[in-house]
Amino acid sequence: MSETDNMSASSGTDDGEDEICYIMQRAAGGGTLLGGCYQKGNWDSQVDPNLANRIMKRAIELCPSLTDGKGIEHLSIIRHGVGLRPVRLGGTRLEKEKIDNGWVVHNYGHGGYGYQSSYGCSKDVVRLVDEALKVQAKL
Repeated sequence: MSETDNMSASSGTDDGEDEICYIMQRAAGGGTLLGGCYQKGNWDSQVDPNLANRIMKRAIELCPSLTDGKGIEHLSIIRHGVGLRPVRLGGTRLEKEKIDNGWVVHNYGHGGYGYQSSYGCSKDVVRLVDEALKVQAKL
């Protein structure tokens, strides 16, 4: 995929409430991810070519520099993929829990925003682990 300096996202589109647009630059020249959709209950792992086309069109409208303004036929596509992202009703679970004689730190249910929230959540996980270790050290 083409490279860009932009990282952009928007929710809801003219194509439907369950379609979104995001453009995420991967680190160290790893390409650019374009997306997406948020379809509750859809666990189909096969790429929908019509959806893929709408995603590419939205990304080019938001960031024409992906193709130097030349349209989706000029995208350098490495592959299409489907990301099945389990989301937890009530939001992400990020907490520590005492189970038997040990501690468990839960960090799941991010849905389609796991990558975007990973840095902030990982800081909270470190804090929770530190808290749990301090409690164990006092025992």
